[in-house]
Amino acid sequence: MAVRVLDEETVRRLLPMDECIDAMADALTALARDEVHNPLRFVIRPPGQPSLMGLMPAHRGGAAPLWSLKALTIVPGNSARGLDSHQGFVALFDGETGEPRALLNAGAITAVRTAAVSGVATRLLARDDVSTLAILGTGTQGRSHLEAMRAVREFDRVLVWSATGRTLEGAESVATAEEAVRAADVLVTATALAEPVVERGWLKPGAHVNAVGSSIPTTRELDSETMRDAALFVDRRESTVNESGDFLLAGLDPSHIRAELGELLLGAEGRRSGDELTVFKSLGLAVEDLAAAEHVLRRAEAEDAGTVVAL
Repeated sequence: MAVRVLDEETVRRLLPMDECIDAMADALTALARDEVHNPLRFVIRPPGQPSLMGLMPAHRGGAAPLWSLKALTIVPGNSARGLDSHQGFVALFDGETGEPRALLNAGAITAVRTAAVSGVATRLLARDDVSTLAILGTGTQGRSHLEAMRAVREFDRVLVWSATGRTLEGAESVATAEEAVRAADVLVTATALAEPVVERGWLKPGAHVNAVGSSIPTTRELDSETMRDAALFVDRRESTVNESGDFLLAGLDPSHIRAELGELLLGAEGRRSGDELTVFKSLGLAVEDLAAAEHVLRRAEAEDAGTVVAL
């Protein structure tokens, strides 16, 4: 069998942010319609080890069936090495025969599709009159989110803060997280911190927050008051109540979740007023990987990009 292998550079080239935002909107709508199967991810964390491995399978039926599996490690110390914390691959399998079709760099898929989903959330939930974007964290997700936020809203000012002191090109660095948060109309939290970096009293009326950095039950970026006061939107309820430290450590009930993004795309109620605080809690879903990888593979096949190997 022939398998197409696509490296990081090729994946990024064939997955431009504006196209990925539209692909993620389609994928989340399909999830809300129960057209795709997305089990909870399986996470392996050896005792005493800082790194973990995640396995994220998904399936789409219908006229064009497809299987996907993302297998990746998350290594917090990679930032100091100048490496992406996410290392692995996304595999696509023919939905009828089960034959492998492609292997794609998972770091690139994750970086772009995660920010693209926040782009969908921001397009749906942020006010139209925003002027200041703030990003906490300047790693891979910080960079990708800067691109995604600019794709869906225009900003007069971009502020960034990082615990490492690094900055982002085209943004203004500030000394504290509080300074960034207090100015933000749209806020992205993309840190590797385990304790809250955002306090409710810092947030402006009507702000929209994309909380991205924490994806396990024992860490969080937003304090409990922020989570309690916010109109909360998620990628998937099941993932949130099982995996989100921001949600679980705040002691929230599932009824606190107003809607999934896919439900918003199908017409569910979103922001109720200009002064309402909205939070999108991002965890990342396997169906997003499937949709992003399929988009890349379709373009790669059209231009014969990547390397085709016999397996």
